[in-house]
Amino acid sequence: MNFEQTFNYIIVGAGSTGCVLANRLSGNRSIKVLLLEAGGPDSNPDIHTINTVVSLWGTDIDWQFITEPQLGLNGRRINLIQGKVLGGGSSIHAMMYVRGNRRNFDVWNALGNEGWSYADVLPYFKKSEDYEGGANEFHGVGGPMQVRDCPILSPVATAFTNAAIELGYAGPNWDFNGAWQEDGVGPFQFNITKDNRRCSAATAFLTPILNRPNLTVKTYALATRLLVENKRVVGVEYVQNGQIHQVKADQEVILSAGTLLSPKLLMLSGIGPAVHLRSLGIPVVVDLPGVGQNLQDHMRLQVIYKSKQEMPILDVLAEVGLFTRSRPNMEAAPPDVQINFSAGLPQLAPPEFNADGPVSIFVPVLIQPQSRGEVKLRSTNPQDPPIIDPRYLQMETDVQTYIRAIELCREIANTRAFADFNDGEVAPGLSTNLEQYIRKYAETIWHPVGTCKMGRDAMAVVDPQLRVYGVEGLRVADASIMPTIPSGNTNASCVMIGEKAADLVLESSQMAVALSV
Repeated sequence: MNFEQTFNYIIVGAGSTGCVLANRLSGNRSIKVLLLEAGGPDSNPDIHTINTVVSLWGTDIDWQFITEPQLGLNGRRINLIQGKVLGGGSSIHAMMYVRGNRRNFDVWNALGNEGWSYADVLPYFKKSEDYEGGANEFHGVGGPMQVRDCPILSPVATAFTNAAIELGYAGPNWDFNGAWQEDGVGPFQFNITKDNRRCSAATAFLTPILNRPNLTVKTYALATRLLVENKRVVGVEYVQNGQIHQVKADQEVILSAGTLLSPKLLMLSGIGPAVHLRSLGIPVVVDLPGVGQNLQDHMRLQVIYKSKQEMPILDVLAEVGLFTRSRPNMEAAPPDVQINFSAGLPQLAPPEFNADGPVSIFVPVLIQPQSRGEVKLRSTNPQDPPIIDPRYLQMETDVQTYIRAIELCREIANTRAFADFNDGEVAPGLSTNLEQYIRKYAETIWHPVGTCKMGRDAMAVVDPQLRVYGVEGLRVADASIMPTIPSGNTNASCVMIGEKAADLVLESSQMAVALSV
């Protein structure tokens, strides 16, 4: 191997988790850190303008992944928007700050992941946060990531809130990131700065520290394989401007390339399911059958109502919402339905549903899907996208959950509190077969997780310290390590993982120093 440079730590991927790691590790000026990002800088002005989110999708800062044909969606292939830019998904997503449900993390802990219970991870959520509402038991101030409540609610959002209260939900200012996520209605929180700009992970954690002499950031640098000697990862090979480079990590390499690309890089490097690797002629370094498996994702759908009143033009894609359970006797489980609500947003509606006037849109989200998919290599060419097969709606229980979610949207729309806005259901339509509607129109909401899952079982890829089984000097820290998907938008949890991963890495480094003395 011909190493051009040596660093203590190499982080692959400058998404939400990678930016946090780069910040926290390089905070020790004696530690040399390299951050590799396949995309470019976050210089597109639309990244930072909060009402231009949709314009970023399908551009050069989006990987533009597409799934295999989905049997559960009538054979449709689904576009999977993923950020290819500093900040990753946090630079192109809808800025919603939802941590998930406390039960999600307690489940992680119960699966053998000691140190990942809600009580364990709450301090890391608070550490990253600068909440405009002030510090309390559940929120932090002074962290790099600005968090704000939805600044202004439209009249129809207020009507939605009152309608949910009429049905028995607590409100009107339920904090989804507070003591309890479920059974209340309220405004969403957002990663938006005080001057109304996107607060991405790059904005919060990376831009302020780019002048640190011990931090090197390389953009347009695609990692092509991990460099392994005697089952120890010693560096990374990457391509930049058509040139191949090899760099050494004398401590660790940390994969933060995301749910779709971290398993890809592992498999390209001979770490993954042996049968799959051998079918492509890749020498097996470690047979880890769980690499690329356990893919989970949230799904969205539109329930559209014609409005009796004009709708405002909004800066955000969802003003208010609620979290609930679709079935009785589920009190011990996390919520499985999230309903996002906002005025207008015709760009999110299927084009054939033209209401010929103002509309309000309910967006029920399937947040505890039972269906599981996989990510595999398409070829040995690092430039080729992976094969992505989420197997959406493969499990019938997911369809039944969605039917109940649509029925709940209808219950809200038909309350007295919402009567001044409800001018009739446009979609699905009262005579429509709901399962057919779901399979025809359900889409991803771009929250894939789970393909390098953390755990103790035979399908686990990393241990609770995020170390990859079977090799030394390698960790994974991003959404791929989540054993089960959180009940809510995933970016906040990715930031939390970065905060906790940084502590795990630094504690390990300090322990190694102590043992060597």
